[in-house]
Amino acid sequence: MANGHPYARELGDFLRARRSRLRPQDVGLEPGGRRKVPGLRREELALLAGLSTDYYQRMEQGREVRPSDDLLDALATALNLDDGERRHLFGLAHAIRRSAPVHPPRGPERVPDSTRHLLHAMNTPGLVLGRHLDVLAWNPLAAALLGDPATLPPAQRNLLIGLFLDPEARQRCLDWEGFAVQYIGMLRAAVATDPTHPRATTIIEELSVRSAAFRRLWAQYDVRDWVHGTKLFRHLEVGEITLTWDTYPLPGSPGPTLLVYTAEPGTADAERLQLLAKISH
Repeated sequence: MANGHPYARELGDFLRARRSRLRPQDVGLEPGGRRKVPGLRREELALLAGLSTDYYQRMEQGREVRPSDDLLDALATALNLDDGERRHLFGLAHAIRRSAPVHPPRGPERVPDSTRHLLHAMNTPGLVLGRHLDVLAWNPLAAALLGDPATLPPAQRNLLIGLFLDPEARQRCLDWEGFAVQYIGMLRAAVATDPTHPRATTIIEELSVRSAAFRRLWAQYDVRDWVHGTKLFRHLEVGEITLTWDTYPLPGSPGPTLLVYTAEPGTADAERLQLLAKISH
């Protein structure tokens, strides 16, 4: 019987995804004969990690297992996990050890008035995101760059939903799949803290039904600590513009996040951003 612990199911999904991306030659094994599915076999991974195939299989099935930190460390090494993936593995496993799941606060996500004032005082695109990438607040420059959330019903004001279901949003992003992987990584991090949150469930179910691209990328189970980066946009009126983005957590546990886009001063991108500011007013 599968364990009803939501973190155990999430851990099983993560382990399967990470195992499927490894080839035998990546870990010093001979490829052997023809394989029915990509990646290492369960028994190969169990051997590398020094545990029984049955125990590892139960972990992937989300059954009643509570691995020690030493075992987790061996699994992380066998799977070639990076630092972010290793933290994700340990976080899920530690949550499983609790006698009952502990949910973070699920109250309404609110944006402080001071943050709204800051958004509108900024001369660069900015928006406030909820933990599941819902757009809670934005300034005119963000609306001009990304599309105006005010034209959408509140339930559809979500970066992931827009990226996968809005053709105009896809056209604005030159590296569309790069955007998608980043946003999915952010949602994965939120799900890992509260796997049964109803908002996360709604978003994942809607996109799984309506987007084959989402199903493919979600199954890859990429985990990253997305806190800053660079994105290339295409805007109909100002052309292509490269912006740096940074995130700033707001008070709360978990709380909303302020996402800000900036351009390198003195560059053509900064000039295009100034032009965008004139258009947005």
